[in-house]
Amino acid sequence: MHDYQHLLTRHRVGPLDRLPAHEILAQLPETPAWSSLRRNRRLEAIRGASTVLDWLHTHDGGGWQDRWVNSGADNNTAWIATLGLQDTRATDTKRAEHLRGLTMLLLCRAVLPSYDFLLSYHSTRLLDRVREFMRPDVFTRVERAAIERGLSSHQTRETLGALSKIVLHTGQEIDQLSADDLLEAHVWSLRIRVGFGKFPGLHAAWDLLAAIGVLPAGSSLSSVGLRRGPRPTAELVDDYGVVCRPVRDLLVRYLDERRPALDYSTFRGLVAILVERFWGDIERHHPGIETLQLPDDVAREWKNRLRTVTGADGTIRERKNFHQILMRIRAFYLDIQQWALEDARWAPWAVPSPVRRIEIQGLNKAHKRTQAAMHQRVRQRLPHLPLLVDTADRCRAEMTALLAAAERCRPGQVFDHAGVRYRRVAPKTAKQGQPWQQRNYATQVENLVSGEVFNVTQREDEFFWAWAVIETLRHTGVRLEELLEITHLALVSYRLADSGEVVPLLQIVPSKGNEERLLLVSPELASVLATMISRLRRANHDKVPLVRRYDAHERVTGPALPHLFQRRTGTRNGVISPATLHKLINLVLAASGLTDAADEPLAYTPHDFRKIFTSEAVASGLPVHIAARLLGHHHISTTESYLAVFQEDLIRSYRAFLDKRRAVRPPEEYREPTDQEWQEFQQHFQLRKVALGDCGRPYGSSCQHEHSCVRCPMLRVSPTQRPRLIEIIHNLNARINEAKMNNWLGEAEGLQTSLTKATEKLVSLDRAIDRAHSTTTKQGTTDLGMPVINPR
Repeated sequence: MHDYQHLLTRHRVGPLDRLPAHEILAQLPETPAWSSLRRNRRLEAIRGASTVLDWLHTHDGGGWQDRWVNSGADNNTAWIATLGLQDTRATDTKRAEHLRGLTMLLLCRAVLPSYDFLLSYHSTRLLDRVREFMRPDVFTRVERAAIERGLSSHQTRETLGALSKIVLHTGQEIDQLSADDLLEAHVWSLRIRVGFGKFPGLHAAWDLLAAIGVLPAGSSLSSVGLRRGPRPTAELVDDYGVVCRPVRDLLVRYLDERRPALDYSTFRGLVAILVERFWGDIERHHPGIETLQLPDDVAREWKNRLRTVTGADGTIRERKNFHQILMRIRAFYLDIQQWALEDARWAPWAVPSPVRRIEIQGLNKAHKRTQAAMHQRVRQRLPHLPLLVDTADRCRAEMTALLAAAERCRPGQVFDHAGVRYRRVAPKTAKQGQPWQQRNYATQVENLVSGEVFNVTQREDEFFWAWAVIETLRHTGVRLEELLEITHLALVSYRLADSGEVVPLLQIVPSKGNEERLLLVSPELASVLATMISRLRRANHDKVPLVRRYDAHERVTGPALPHLFQRRTGTRNGVISPATLHKLINLVLAASGLTDAADEPLAYTPHDFRKIFTSEAVASGLPVHIAARLLGHHHISTTESYLAVFQEDLIRSYRAFLDKRRAVRPPEEYREPTDQEWQEFQQHFQLRKVALGDCGRPYGSSCQHEHSCVRCPMLRVSPTQRPRLIEIIHNLNARINEAKMNNWLGEAEGLQTSLTKATEKLVSLDRAIDRAHSTTTKQGTTDLGMPVINPR
């Protein structure tokens, strides 16, 4: 936001700035607010305004606005207590009179208050008067637009209050406000950290002004003022204040050469390494140096400083990416040496690197340590995943039921739910006299046992999206950016040529490495996606809204698409931000109470689910090279067809492998497969059908469990075979009892293992059936809108 800092220095004056005090007092009866005052209040307003003007007149300034600023009145309201010290009346009486006079001066725009003053001047009556007497017709249009867009009473009042403050500060009518006026308010709020860096209601104020035509239609505060595009290389380098101009120009030229091959996020990291951690550190500790050929002592001291990092609390720790930084610096020197052979302009800077080759040989060791830590992290979290999933589903169901129970009650009514007594609470901003069924505000309840008051509408929404995020991550293994880019258009269907079966697919758009791929949608994932689509449609007139997603890494805003991971904030729908996504996961973690071996809260990141997905898939028999393709780890074309993971792709990959081997082996060793061999390959997928469901073992592999399917983790039980599974469990129990009676301990142990696995499969199957039944019961059949693609 530093581009808009100049907005804070704009000098504004009101229309009465140069009038003498007696003429301003004569103007007060002409203001629209005057008629609303009783006779005695009018006299008090005149006396109070006169006192304020007399006090301001004792300070220097060419006009009333200058005197207002020079007196310090614009900073806060402490000065009001110093007025009328000679007046012997009660303090409260004097203060009320002075405030009434000050209010009239602000309404007639004798002075224009700063946001600092308005922050300390807690007067809701002043803001109400602005809406009543300063273009009330336009404020009414804004309020009507807020109702049409589903804002709650609290959000509407907050938004109108923000607009009233901007009108008072700028001296403009509400329909004369510009984008810069709202950007100024936002820059001010970031500077003083109001409400954690927010101007309450400012984003919604922009949206509503755009809705009524005051600001450009379709624009938003985020898109205009907050979402900057990629910055020029020279600007990024100059942020670090390089003193030596020749080196600064060299760094800009080198980075411009490297930039086309890197994404913007990686490029900014390279700028930070070269300019801040390398050359900036050199200049801070060895001022005056102007060459890349560093003396040995300078290079040695720089590398010693690089090894450690000093935290904000003063603690010193070892730098984890020490070897990666050394490798980047060495590449910087070697690139210049190589380029100097082709372009003489680089030759003056082609000097020996301060980082020797032997110094980066520890990179492999550091990488192995990092990899071991990652594996340990997965081992810690994988066993706890079922509990996390169950907690997310339970919290979602509980909040949904609580919200439904609360919405059936009137404000103030007490009700019981799940053994706990609650009372529905009406917000203070609810309009009096309006039927409670028509009041548009979020549902709040008070837990009469604990005394906690919370917004159950918001909490239900948070737990729903937390559940949706966790379920989608664990069933797909996609990256964070890929998850947020999933749209309704990404769901397609593929019809198998031999059986005619329709297979749902989920298209993952390019993220890291620009690798587009298709994932098979499991029944569990299909249920989650259907639930999300149904929720979005119910809340948005039976359609998934088109929203734009801002990529903070690349600093670009995408086109309007029907994103699935979107929530309503204020007046508009927006894609969930990465920070919010982490908060949603942490919300479920807090409810689960999961801890690690040290009894510390266990943390999950979106990437943890990706690693867990990979581990479970490979452990269940999925070939590693297929898992890598599903995860997008290979450099494949972004135009790869939707047949990527089906037979056509397998044939293409297999023939490419044969062609590579034929280049180094005698051609007579190879032949084309016969029709019978190819038919056997295709029939393999039909032979995987077993009594309880489907076997997932890959082609060409033998059964590793001696056809004891009930023990095999690759068996996916069909819901229609639940009675058979129950019969197997009963039979196993009978056989175990028989073995124990005859003291066949070895056979009893083997049967017990089979019973445990069969019971686990029954529990998993029942959970899947319950979720599918719950979704169908609450929402009915959901049309995902997927196009069916028939094979050629």
